[in-house]
Amino acid sequence: MNLSAGKILTSNASMEDPNFRDTLIFITEYNEAGAMGLVINKLFERPLNALAEFSHCPAFPLYAGGPVDKEHLFFIHRRPDLIPNGDPITGELYFGGDFKQAIFHINQHTLDEAGIKICIGYCGWDKGELEAEIEEGSWRVMQAADDVVFAL
Repeated sequence: MNLSAGKILTSNASMEDPNFRDTLIFITEYNEAGAMGLVINKLFERPLNALAEFSHCPAFPLYAGGPVDKEHLFFIHRRPDLIPNGDPITGELYFGGDFKQAIFHINQHTLDEAGIKICIGYCGWDKGELEAEIEEGSWRVMQAADDVVFAL
């Protein structure tokens, strides 16, 4: 099993959990403690400006990143020139960084959907959980292409 940050998990047809049926999850972290990822192909029902603290922003799309910690926003991007302090994942993809700068550039229209994907919540697995789910056939693991992550 070749798991690492930067891989994409695709749910198999046998997936019974409605949170993960027909999902693509981009793995943002993978280490000895477990894994973290963001669902990258399911839009959240409301845009960014529908959240009270971001009502001054444009109607930027949000994604339903996963069932864990739905009170916070998480993001991946490929604009380290605009968003400093992100953690490199693979190629030109970064996880997190200076969110105030991200919002500034969204408001200035210098950052768009081709450069950042913002999610509400995330997916998380403790040590060995994701590996067990892959073994039982719930997920297929694929290498992520930078363009594919933002094309969904």
